[in-house]
Amino acid sequence: MLSKVCTLGGLAILIAAGPAQVGTAQQSIQSRSLSASLLRSKMKPRTDHSNAALSKYGPQKAARFKAAGAPGITAHAASSGIPGIDSLVNWSDQFTYQGFDGNGNPQSVWPYTMVGNPPESGHTTTLHAPIVPVTVQLLGPDGSVALTFGPDGNVINSALESPEFEPFIYTNGVGQFNDQMMRAEFANRISNRGGEDDGWHTILRPRLRTARTIRVPFSTSSGANAWYYFINSAGQPVLGAIDDVTFGSLLFPATYPFDSSTPVGAAELAGDITTRDISTFLFNNTVLFSGGNINNCCIIGYHGYHFEPGIPQNGNLPRLYVLNYSSWLSPGIFLFGFEDITPWSHEMAETFNDPFVNNATPWWLSVDPFTGGGNCQNDLEVGDVVEALASLNPVSTIPGKGLTYHPQNMALFPWFAFESPSPANLGAYSFPDETTLMSLSPGPLLPGCVPAP
Repeated sequence: MLSKVCTLGGLAILIAAGPAQVGTAQQSIQSRSLSASLLRSKMKPRTDHSNAALSKYGPQKAARFKAAGAPGITAHAASSGIPGIDSLVNWSDQFTYQGFDGNGNPQSVWPYTMVGNPPESGHTTTLHAPIVPVTVQLLGPDGSVALTFGPDGNVINSALESPEFEPFIYTNGVGQFNDQMMRAEFANRISNRGGEDDGWHTILRPRLRTARTIRVPFSTSSGANAWYYFINSAGQPVLGAIDDVTFGSLLFPATYPFDSSTPVGAAELAGDITTRDISTFLFNNTVLFSGGNINNCCIIGYHGYHFEPGIPQNGNLPRLYVLNYSSWLSPGIFLFGFEDITPWSHEMAETFNDPFVNNATPWWLSVDPFTGGGNCQNDLEVGDVVEALASLNPVSTIPGKGLTYHPQNMALFPWFAFESPSPANLGAYSFPDETTLMSLSPGPLLPGCVPAP
């Protein structure tokens, strides 16, 4: 067996081939290599739109529980959350704005559900946040391992010591990134108490769980390329790209009851993740391409939940495992400072604000004034607004233990509710950099962000 092993920025890479197949195997593998320069010129890092990603992987893996906010909720009179489900702690409320739904029908009341307890409660919610490291093995045409991408100890430790869990000083206080984001966007709804801490927090407690592995075949079921890899100027692999449908079928269990052949299924069966957690499946320099076309690269993360039917032990309530796929990114692969926790911070912040991916909003438009890139959506996805703003501070920097982290800046709730002026901390529409979003989206908008007549 001829093999080559190297380590590059937390990326374990193995290229192997049997002596008799060296020529053919290496040629087949090398045919999947692309220049990393494409990642900084023609390909853009982006997240997939939550459970829209999971819906590609079959009804069982994406079975979207049609959860709706509790009826009769009035603004600033929040409920304790969605009844009749087995999932994490959540609260529901609504806001008013004269907009249009996804079908172009007028709508003025917009229910939403978020993680934790309502701001007025003064209660602290503590959630376990399991991290499941996942190694990806890209297989050659003969089924042998061609390349391996996985988070090493340095990446895992950096994740555990990141602003997702470690406190940092923000303009509205000291704490974890998502807790302070929530306190910033609902600053007008928390008690002041003469400067003392009012007690409303949503805290994550990290738990490192058993590492898992997925093996990606050389080709998809239709015979298309299931994966590619990108190489730097020295010819070293720096990033793996996987067909998104293939990836989803390998990450999530296909049927119920399921076995431990996929990372999500194995983690659920082992009790490594539960319905009461926010679970992260942490990859390293592993992205996705959509539509079977590598030119539709690069998805760096998504969030949603894995649905399982109820069991007698939980009163037969539908089980919703809130989770995310996020790729840790080495520096320099993408432009605009997208590195280390940029994808993960995006998905975690969106999970806090839209855990069940059912928070519809008035249509909003976010456009970069210099590049022309933008997003047009009608959901409360706080990262997607800023993701498109390549020239307007999409990423912040936070110093850590031996590493400067790069969380993405997030849009705050008042931006989606079209509130002017913003009642958030410092009258802002974004966090932690309050200058990233200085104005609201145009509105009201019809589907496709067409101005209403």
